[in-house]
Amino acid sequence: MIASAAATQSAPIKHKVSGLIAGAAPPASVLKQMEGLGFELTHVYGLTETYGPAAVCAKQDDWAERTLEERIELNGRQGVIYPLQEEVVVLNPNTLQPVPADGVTVGEIMFRGNIVMKGYLRNETATDEAFAGGWFHTGDLAVVHADGYIKITDRSKDVIISGGENISSLEVEDIIQRHPEVEIAAVVAMSDEKWGEVPAAFVQLRPDSYLSEEELIDFCRENMSRFKAPKRVIFGSLQTTSTGKIQKFALRQLLAAQESS
Repeated sequence: MIASAAATQSAPIKHKVSGLIAGAAPPASVLKQMEGLGFELTHVYGLTETYGPAAVCAKQDDWAERTLEERIELNGRQGVIYPLQEEVVVLNPNTLQPVPADGVTVGEIMFRGNIVMKGYLRNETATDEAFAGGWFHTGDLAVVHADGYIKITDRSKDVIISGGENISSLEVEDIIQRHPEVEIAAVVAMSDEKWGEVPAAFVQLRPDSYLSEEELIDFCRENMSRFKAPKRVIFGSLQTTSTGKIQKFALRQLLAAQESS
């Protein structure tokens, strides 16, 4: 919203503005727009259950010397442990062993420390599931890079399994939001007779913009593997929570209702 509003203002910002960005994982397009306006954003990550922030993308001195594209990639990660936490790790959810720091192997982000919640009120089953193995399981899937910084790839419940291939909804959203006509986007699984699931995109365009479904799908195919591109695009206004998150369960319900009608 700030980036869109600033584009219509005649008076530029003449000094650097520092701030934090949290809530949903920030798409590269948002970080790029904000840096171009003079905003230096630091990404922080956490959950209600772990207090927040629980991890921070702490900037390193040499990052300032990198290209804009490199800085955007580095600053878009969820980062390293915040001082108040005891540990933040990415583990294989089945074996509880750390994933290799190769930037590729996906595991689940888990926390441990004395500011992590004690449990869910009057829900012993949910508490036991959340703390299986002595770690708080966030449900967020991530990789670990060689420098120790973690990067969310998706929520476990939002991964799209298409023909046996895992598709990250965040990856598809990031590509969609690089299109200059797109303001925000959300990608969810849509049932498909052949592939089981395929990506469907809900897209909110910028004011006075026009983009066809075919044009956006072609744009995606040009910038990612073709099987990851959305098979359907629904344009319209997207409602977010107070923390800027899009409620994907509501979008999945909408799709299911349309498919059954």
